[in-house]
Amino acid sequence: MSKEEQVTQLTEHMAKFIAHVAKKLPDDVIAKLEELRDKEDSPLSKTIYDTMFKNQELAVKLNRPSCQDTGVLQFWVKCGTKFPLIGELEALLKDAVVKATFEAPLRHNSVETFDEYNTGKNVGKGTPTVFWDIVPDSDECEIYTYMAGGGCTLPGKAMVLMPGEGYEGVTKFVMDVMTSYGLNACPPLLVGVGVATSVETAALLSKKALMRPLGSHNENERAASMEKLLEDGINAIGLGPQGMGGKYSVMGVHIENTARHPSTIGVAVNVGCWSHRRGHIIFDKDLNYTITTHSGVTLLCWK
Repeated sequence: MSKEEQVTQLTEHMAKFIAHVAKKLPDDVIAKLEELRDKEDSPLSKTIYDTMFKNQELAVKLNRPSCQDTGVLQFWVKCGTKFPLIGELEALLKDAVVKATFEAPLRHNSVETFDEYNTGKNVGKGTPTVFWDIVPDSDECEIYTYMAGGGCTLPGKAMVLMPGEGYEGVTKFVMDVMTSYGLNACPPLLVGVGVATSVETAALLSKKALMRPLGSHNENERAASMEKLLEDGINAIGLGPQGMGGKYSVMGVHIENTARHPSTIGVAVNVGCWSHRRGHIIFDKDLNYTITTHSGVTLLCWK
């Protein structure tokens, strides 16, 4: 297969994968929503969850996005230096977004800042956003696809704390964000928290935290304990499904962290809504793919 044919094939695969992510939630999200529905006591909460599942069924049946806000596309790329299309990847992801926009279809969500016009293609200056991790001596490429909708993006916030504020300050920051804006983000939520040195490093980690599978935990025992404490605390707010009240406000809290400067604690929050549209696909050097987030998916050509 020529380089041009490889680019065409990978673009087609990614366009179809984006469209699928828009229409069907990941397996772990569906399982968590079912679990939370069963745990709720309120008839209203159960009815809201039932409506969510009906929405998902109709999205698949009618072959259309499960939420009208299909977000701004973001990709987290973990690419090996020996992957044959590493140099073409960013451009072909943009082409895949354009193709998915018209074929899926996706709502037009890319507005050029300051000029204030919608491009009509879901691409523009810096969109889709592509975050990179480069893996030496690997010929595989992992791509996380994420649809950043307006409601779930709204609570996003980052700041740098004085070191004396400690992890109590981190907890207060997260809880302040949740009590102020959690209601707007279509609960139950997935809350990503980044802890690092500065606002940009913490913010990037908080986004990366949203890519983790539900039920996973930070490898650091203390960080994992904090994930549980924050989950319990946010649940105690009582947001419930769609903010209508209930026992559970979150699907989980994920913390990602790095070492930090001793004089600062950078902290950030990113949020995923109940319709947490993330996908994870892995390509080998021959462009064979494995999808880890959605079972039973074959990326067939559009007619």
